[in-house]
Amino acid sequence: MKKIKIAQFGLGPIGIETLKLAATKPWIEIVGGIDIDPAKVGKPLARLAGEPRVGRARVHRSLEALLATAQPEVIFHTAVSRVKLAYPQIEPMLQRGISVISSCEELLYPALREPRLAARLDARAKAAGARLLGTGVNPGFVMDVLPVCLTGVCREVQAVHVQRVVNASTRRGPLQRKIGSGWTPAEFERRFQRGQAGHAGLKESAALIAHALGWKLDALEETGKAMVALADIKTPHVTVQRGQCCGLHQLAVGRMRGAVKITLDIKMYLDAPNPHDAVEIVGDPGLKNIVTTGVAGDGATVASLVHAAPRLLKAPPGLVLMTDLGVPSFA
Repeated sequence: MKKIKIAQFGLGPIGIETLKLAATKPWIEIVGGIDIDPAKVGKPLARLAGEPRVGRARVHRSLEALLATAQPEVIFHTAVSRVKLAYPQIEPMLQRGISVISSCEELLYPALREPRLAARLDARAKAAGARLLGTGVNPGFVMDVLPVCLTGVCREVQAVHVQRVVNASTRRGPLQRKIGSGWTPAEFERRFQRGQAGHAGLKESAALIAHALGWKLDALEETGKAMVALADIKTPHVTVQRGQCCGLHQLAVGRMRGAVKITLDIKMYLDAPNPHDAVEIVGDPGLKNIVTTGVAGDGATVASLVHAAPRLLKAPPGLVLMTDLGVPSFA
């Protein structure tokens, strides 16, 4: 197989882990990284990642600086969660004919919140022969692609219900803080209402399911509440006292002609017992699938990004959805 030349945009925890996994793939050649942190610019990626197999490529302060030394075919983009913030980062890549695989949660189904920006990104990619994909573990697999895949053996589907419980104590520090660890419950809920807290991408997962099944939802609603610590909790990253917020309970509900068609229920909090992922398809036949222990978020996100590369390059140019590609698999 011809090697795919890739670069990494964003060298936080997920970006570094993406590089480390990419370095294990004989079909990938790492040609550079991009990050605005002056402490990282100019450094060898292998040193930042602590992985010699990453090779001799270095960190650049901009896309232009990278392109002066290398020409990637694909850029892994792991920087932001919102399409509005991702657009100015990704659009120049697409204009130069570089395909992009992003962990930006809203890019799973960008037309939901940003239809104009989604159309522009699609047009830029098609004009330059590039492709853009939003993926990850959630959104990107557990609460959207997996249930859609299960419906493939159903003669009829009436509803889709997914429940995910995540023990956030096992996750990276930025996520533990993002879910409100250490805030008061009231502060979490205020910030959630302002769009400043919570799990990004849940409504996008519901929209992708509806799109794949041909359902035109009349309503798609989302709620979020704080999970409250019943005892003091300390992790390597945060300290939470009893009564403070230790995570979230978020719910998205999609309705069509008054009937509930989709429910996506996620609880992500510190020391959550019995983590798992459960999918129920109401239909003929009815199906219930449970992944005991759940799908590990950070490592699975990285795998989803890396393994999508060869499949994405086979897709037609433009904005690509996970349900437009072949079935996800180890590559």
